[in-house]
Amino acid sequence: MKTPKLNSKYNALGNDTRYFVVTGGRGSGKSFAVNAFLAFLTMEEGHKILFTRYTMTSAATSIIPEFIEKLELYGIREHFSVYKDEIVNKATGSSMMFKGIRTSSGNQTAALKSLQGVTTFVVDEAEELVDEDTFDKIDQSVRVKGKQNRVILILNPTTKNHWIYERFFAMNFVQESTNTWKSNVTYIHTTFKDNIDNLSESFLEQLDQIRRRRPDRYNHQILGGWLDKAEGTVFQNWRAGEFNEYAGSTVFGQDFGFAADPSTLIKISVDPDKRIMWVKEMFVKAGLKTQEISRLNQRYAQDNLIVADNSEPRMLAEMKETYGINIRPTVKRAGSILTGIALMQDYDIVVDPKSENIIRELNNYVWHHRNEKPIDKWNHTIDAIRYGLQYLDANSSKGVYVIR
Repeated sequence: MKTPKLNSKYNALGNDTRYFVVTGGRGSGKSFAVNAFLAFLTMEEGHKILFTRYTMTSAATSIIPEFIEKLELYGIREHFSVYKDEIVNKATGSSMMFKGIRTSSGNQTAALKSLQGVTTFVVDEAEELVDEDTFDKIDQSVRVKGKQNRVILILNPTTKNHWIYERFFAMNFVQESTNTWKSNVTYIHTTFKDNIDNLSESFLEQLDQIRRRRPDRYNHQILGGWLDKAEGTVFQNWRAGEFNEYAGSTVFGQDFGFAADPSTLIKISVDPDKRIMWVKEMFVKAGLKTQEISRLNQRYAQDNLIVADNSEPRMLAEMKETYGINIRPTVKRAGSILTGIALMQDYDIVVDPKSENIIRELNNYVWHHRNEKPIDKWNHTIDAIRYGLQYLDANSSKGVYVIR
């Protein structure tokens, strides 16, 4: 088998910067190039590479076979010992560990940031990591003296609301889809055109068909362009604008987070006659305990009604009985998600401009490819809005809402 030829743009992986943002579209070869670089990096002593994906169910059956294939292609397989979730260079002792950031038992950020001696932190499929705080905690643990510390993000660009775009492109005033370096960050962007020698004719024909049929998809998926908002978003009926507390039709919606997911509190007000809904996020935060959520609820909602996720009845009871929160569970029936979405689509939604999490979710909450229901992602503030709006709609004749 012919050894793949890597594009010279990947020579920049040898730059003396801490951060490397590697972007590209389908067929660009970015993952292959970075993995090859990592394999040869272990030929030097003193490297400990932490290779992560947001979810990695089993390194032994997923990513490790991919690495073994690359070692064999380059004729260096015999220099490595392969274990369940680690590959070790026999000659140098340098190693690569393969871990999921989120596992079936929850977020393991604490375990990852406590790993000692990590010199290179890699996030593959980094678009899946939507929590910047999780990234920061692991990033800050990479601080080995005497070795270049590297943090490599490999991703297919998603929407411009993603923290990676905001942090590394917008805030750094770096043009997307470029190859450069600035402020301790190296940017590498490739497309299938940079990897064309390694691609089949049938694959190239498929890409050309996409270019002719769907130029928007071609720009995003094939050329790796960033989107203003995701394709197939559920809600098109919204705009940014000042929050208006409409008399007698205001409530708070709340969704509870588990593991890395955030708990949310959203203020919702509606004009039922003009079919306008105003929404404003009060807090969106992960890792909160019942007492912490209750304190925040007291601060932001005071005595006003909160309509919350009904999946934690004991939590709701504790909030009400111990902390005096005016809270009640939402009613979930068969089809209530789609019914709630349809109800939200019937309103003109005005989003407080500072409610960045709501805006981010509205730009990324998309239908499943079969269009039967939305993908269960980017919906923590949206679910809270849905709970509140469904309650207001069902009780529109009651005026002020309280628990009796």
